[in-house]
Amino acid sequence: MLYSNAVDQVGRLTVLAPRNVPAPETIAMRVSWGLALLACVAFVAAQNPEAKSPAASPNGFRFEAIGDKSLGLWEGDRPVFVYHFGAVTSSNAPNARSRSDYFHPLYGLDGEVLTDDFPLDHDYHRGLYWAWSHIRVGDQELDSWSLRGVRYEFRRWLAKEARSDGARLGVENGWFVGDKQIMRETVWVQVQPRSASSRAIDLELTWKPTERAVSLLGAEGKSYGGLTLRFGPRSKTMITVPGGRTNGDLVVTNLPWADLSGDLSKGRGDLSGIAVFVHPGHPDYPPTWMTRHYGLLAVGWPGVTSKTLPAGEPVTCRYRIWIHRGAPDAAEIQRAYEDYCARAKPHSE
Repeated sequence: MLYSNAVDQVGRLTVLAPRNVPAPETIAMRVSWGLALLACVAFVAAQNPEAKSPAASPNGFRFEAIGDKSLGLWEGDRPVFVYHFGAVTSSNAPNARSRSDYFHPLYGLDGEVLTDDFPLDHDYHRGLYWAWSHIRVGDQELDSWSLRGVRYEFRRWLAKEARSDGARLGVENGWFVGDKQIMRETVWVQVQPRSASSRAIDLELTWKPTERAVSLLGAEGKSYGGLTLRFGPRSKTMITVPGGRTNGDLVVTNLPWADLSGDLSKGRGDLSGIAVFVHPGHPDYPPTWMTRHYGLLAVGWPGVTSKTLPAGEPVTCRYRIWIHRGAPDAAEIQRAYEDYCARAKPHSE
């Protein structure tokens, strides 16, 4: 089955609808994507000659540029994610601040959109991202959670590799206050082929303050601040943690993993979801979390106790994004988590 694609004016990929026969406008769009891909490869080569994206395979992975601010990943004819390295806005939220350095959409195994961006209730939420409401540099108080005073800026590609057995993406970003860089950030993503029921995406984030120490702090009494996942609209929501299904929301709760499942397939009624796994080598393992049934999983690190990162000293946090069909119980998710802990390896540059 072929999948047609639509890109809105701000470079965000919309839901992919199955079609048996491509429409003329779909064919034209695919031609334009090919031209965009060539332009993207030329840009990457200019930024970093060692970053490569092999030719697409009909059954393997491939990267394609989506406009000039976003990069999509496909496995065969099915989308996996879109990463926004440039600052994007939305005509649906004209008063919302621009944002970059995040993933949206993350797609389920059947092409359903699992995440949300610019939601009406919290227009600064943005797919899969990492941000803090309290960032201190000297006497400056900054807030990347609600996009105030600090911005994430793309610097260069470190790797862009697509094969039949997986895909790897490496990105260097900077945190900037005005024209001053306060943090060097590297993002490494390793994507595994989908199985019959799940897909694993491993994420490694490293931050190193440049010239001055940077302090991070989560939200008081809630602990959010760090890796965060905002889910798309649905009518059913099930949040599962190692102790089982939760009826209420959690705050400042130490967990190695959490899962949110629901009917994210827009009318089909099928259940799917995402679990976030924290690597046991994570700082202050297991970190505190906040969960919200309106559609949020938020790893709180360093949580409600401030952590100062000295200048020039890196800190690394590792996670797995486990995308699945259905609504697995705690025992099944725990088995997947233990498999991650046993097999996960740091990226190799």
